[in-house]
Amino acid sequence: MEHSSLTLSIRLIRSFEHRNLRNQVLHNVDPQITTEELHDLVKEKISTNTNLPPPFKKFEYDAFKIETQAHGFKTNDPVINCSDDENLILKPNVTLSDSGVKNETELSYFKLSDYLKYKENPTHKW
Repeated sequence: MEHSSLTLSIRLIRSFEHRNLRNQVLHNVDPQITTEELHDLVKEKISTNTNLPPPFKKFEYDAFKIETQAHGFKTNDPVINCSDDENLILKPNVTLSDSGVKNETELSYFKLSDYLKYKENPTHKW
């Protein structure tokens, strides 16, 4: 059954090494929006969320990665799934639907350069 809109859980990752994470739920997301439109939507939600501390609101997030999907795989890493970047990191100018994002998908939202540094040594604290 195809959903006309998605409910997504956005996992805001401000710091990989310190495991600074917060969740933001988005309802009624159009599966035909692009990655850039999702960036805009999430940034707007973050800026109006009174429960998020200022460091999360001001952080320069620039990448999404599919973390888990309903009834799907789970990762052993407590911060982010470090495998299959080629398929799981959302690409520019591609719709959520074409990226494999389904209803109740959890997406990690982070700074790509921080993720790449973390991925080199996930247990290291900088």
